Amino acid sequence: MPATPSPRLVLATYTAAVFLSALLLFGVQPMFTRMVLPQLGGSPSVWSVAMVFFQTMLLAGYAYAHWLAKAERRLIPVAVHLVLLVAAGLTLPLAIAKGWGEPPAAGTEFWLLGLFTVSIGLPFFALAANGPLLQSWFMNTGHEDGKDPYFLYAASNIGSFLALLSYPILLEPIFAVQTQSRLWSVGFALLTALIAACGALLLRAPANAQTVHEVPATPKPSWPTISRWVFVAAVPSGLLVAVTAHISTDIGAAPLMWVIPLSLYLLTWVFTFARRAWLPQSLVLLLQPLAIAGVIVLLMIGTFSMPLFVNLVAHLLTFFVITMACHGELARSRPPAAHLTVFYVALSFGGMLGGLFAGLVAPYAFNWIAEYPILVVLAVLCRPALPGVWAAAGRFLPDFARRTLTRQIARWFWPVAAILALVLIVPAFTGFTVAYADTDKLWAVVIALAVLSVLFLSDPAKSALFVAVALAVIRLYPTDEGRAQTLRSFFGVNVIYETSNRQFRLIKHGSTLHGAERLLTDDGKPPEGRPEPLTYYHAKSAMKQVIDAVRARKGGPIRVGIVGLGAGSLVCWIEPDESWRVFEIDPTVILASRDTKRFSFVSSCKPDIPIVLGDARLTLAKEPDGAFDLIIIDAYSSDAIPIHLATQEAMAIYKAKLAPQGVVTMHISNRHLELQSVVVRIAAANGLKAWAYTNDNEEDDDDNYIFGSDVVIAARDLTDVGALNGVPTWTLTEPTPGQRTWTDDYSNIVGALWRKVKR
Repeated sequence: MPATPSPRLVLATYTAAVFLSALLLFGVQPMFTRMVLPQLGGSPSVWSVAMVFFQTMLLAGYAYAHWLAKAERRLIPVAVHLVLLVAAGLTLPLAIAKGWGEPPAAGTEFWLLGLFTVSIGLPFFALAANGPLLQSWFMNTGHEDGKDPYFLYAASNIGSFLALLSYPILLEPIFAVQTQSRLWSVGFALLTALIAACGALLLRAPANAQTVHEVPATPKPSWPTISRWVFVAAVPSGLLVAVTAHISTDIGAAPLMWVIPLSLYLLTWVFTFARRAWLPQSLVLLLQPLAIAGVIVLLMIGTFSMPLFVNLVAHLLTFFVITMACHGELARSRPPAAHLTVFYVALSFGGMLGGLFAGLVAPYAFNWIAEYPILVVLAVLCRPALPGVWAAAGRFLPDFARRTLTRQIARWFWPVAAILALVLIVPAFTGFTVAYADTDKLWAVVIALAVLSVLFLSDPAKSALFVAVALAVIRLYPTDEGRAQTLRSFFGVNVIYETSNRQFRLIKHGSTLHGAERLLTDDGKPPEGRPEPLTYYHAKSAMKQVIDAVRARKGGPIRVGIVGLGAGSLVCWIEPDESWRVFEIDPTVILASRDTKRFSFVSSCKPDIPIVLGDARLTLAKEPDGAFDLIIIDAYSSDAIPIHLATQEAMAIYKAKLAPQGVVTMHISNRHLELQSVVVRIAAANGLKAWAYTNDNEEDDDDNYIFGSDVVIAARDLTDVGALNGVPTWTLTEPTPGQRTWTDDYSNIVGALWRKVKR
């Protein structure tokens, strides 16, 4: 008879397997999504849709584990799962499946889900099942900790947390994507061996060891309880997608921006499911209403000016507190170990629903980022009803006064609240201008509603009402920027609005202005003639200098390819007999630029200009070699950069499409990333010389929306840039020694952030 396994060996083996499984499960998420980004223009929505896939597969894995845990004989789940792991291992190393090279013009989200399923579906499914399955096996080994194996869930989330942090900080800056994939495959093989060892320890456990079926009978969770688990799990999952999209839009669609909120999300699972809670749930529940009120204030501030990093840190902090409160409630209400697989299925189902809502449903249902405020309101309903401010205040009142106060609040709350909501919200739909549209008074109303939401924290429904009204007021009432139009697509939300004096119409993506058109002159009259390009494209801008220099060097009409349309400002620098072509990935941007009620650059200057829809890496590659005298890369959305447009391979495509003596111009203005050295390096890797121009060389005129810009131009020879060669403001720049070239397999956002900070 085989010896009974050592309890220490059992605990060490299972903990190592759970830890490594989580490490691989969450390591593959940023790694494979990074592989896919170039297929879809580097859109921040790629991660949102990827999260839907990951959460759906997590649900499938948990359901499979729940089904397998029901087996009476121990050998069956061990054998079945090992066969699954071996089958998944045969699909490695990870790579984009053949036949999935170019996305369709419509239905991008569903195409992307199919790509993920075909490419990594089987190994991800196998990993997803490991957490609950190994915990159910551990229960049956007879180990003394098997009666409450939820501590392994915390170990799992520690592994997930470390995987996410190590990817952008260690793996991405050091290893190419293909090398990362091979290392991941080695880890998967090691995990398969560890799980085989876990199975062997389970089979060697004594026959009389406690099993799931021998645990003292406990009532099964009721459907209302399960539904509550699903709801409370769905809200923070949806918030995770919404907050991540907010960050990715303003800095970059890259693993670093994805893993920060996801790491915080996982950290809350670690804190709440540890053997001893790191923070008392009572304290977190007191902080949660303050965090929700903080989100109200942040969304209000979002319509004004605020340092971006302060804004992002504040959003992440409030997200962390709200998520801690939700996950703490799930930990507090978890069932006995006999029903742990049901519990995990409910959590994963809720996670999938939250991801589906924020990642797929909301982009189709709303033309603005409505999912964020909606989920904040729902977060209020995740909290239990607890004694709140009024109850605490009542301690200092006589019994009669306390009873009277309680009775009057209960009697008059809903009628007064309904009248308040009608007074604040209905006028916004009637077009009637009310005093609250004034910025100061709007602030006062929103802050008052936020305070009321905290005062009524003991009653989630009442608190949620004030939160909902406050967020509705922020959305419905215009501020100094005027009432905005929003255009939403897979590639983000563009906001079009007029200034308060109605003198300019602007288009904004995230926190960055991407175009402006003058509607009235200083004397209040409509401007005459062709519209004047503003922002980064004004008459003295670096962009205009390059166009003039190439035109003068050629001595005649030039052929220009523009990657990124925006409001269409550059089109107005076209001259007769010239051939210009625009490459734009976002169909809503094309609609806005051609709509004369929004912008008139295209309609006034070149209404028949060819506009090619699709990712520039794919569409530009189809153009004939030598087709352009000048290629302008200006495709960044907000301050996020499509990394695949700034790689050695991308520059090789641009070079191939240049005519002899042609020039590539890359607009690299960015508040957070130092990109000049990146572009100079990829130019040098393709045998091109590079000249840098910074916004220090231009005088801004913010009142008239004239901004300076950072630009790098690349050409084969000194004479190709014409009069710009030798001009002091255009500096011939050599690559930074020791800095690695960005490629389709390698990029380093952390390095670009750090270089910007050092400046």
